[in-house]
Amino acid sequence: MGKILNFYCDESTHLEKDSHPYMILSFVSTEYHQLKLHNESIRNIKRRHFIKGEMKWSKISKSQYECYKDVVNYFFASDLSFRAIVIDKSKLKHSLYNQTHAEFYDKMYFQLLIHKLSSENSYNIYMDIKDSYSFIKAENLKKYLERDYEDNIRVLQQIRSYESELMQLTDILMGAVNYKLRGLNKVTAKNKIIELIEENCPNPINMRTSREEEKFNLFHINLR
Repeated sequence: MGKILNFYCDESTHLEKDSHPYMILSFVSTEYHQLKLHNESIRNIKRRHFIKGEMKWSKISKSQYECYKDVVNYFFASDLSFRAIVIDKSKLKHSLYNQTHAEFYDKMYFQLLIHKLSSENSYNIYMDIKDSYSFIKAENLKKYLERDYEDNIRVLQQIRSYESELMQLTDILMGAVNYKLRGLNKVTAKNKIIELIEENCPNPINMRTSREEEKFNLFHINLR
């Protein structure tokens, strides 16, 4: 019998004309039977540091650094995995391929997930609600994935990020990648979180990893 895996998906600077150079789609994954353990472990870290509410990359500051450091250390000490794909938006040529940005977005989300699916396993896929288009995005993605894995997708639905510790973890790790890619270094606490992540990774997190990398997998889409 195969595994049941949960994916918690999020995106960053994904709009076509938001003045940011990179579009990033990502997820944190866990085996379903480990979900309760991971959620409670991260909640305990937050309680220990007197942190209430939702964790986000944008919230990292000197006063909250120790909490975020412990959460990142927990990620690397656990069986959780992270995957992200990076798209250089300066290379977008939607008119050449007769597509809208929304259609391109759907294709990239498909690429994020399809290479991590297996017919041996089953999947619960959760997407962060961003806007009024989120429901359509989820429906489109489910339709595309079920062409090859109709019997393997148990759930594909939207949730609010504050409802899930692992969705919040996705935001933190993805935010670190985006911050490094953009060459930002103004917030010392964020720089230290990036240093911590890179201490646990074979390469700097602005570089792609090998396809076989399981723990912290980064793929840069080559738009030709």
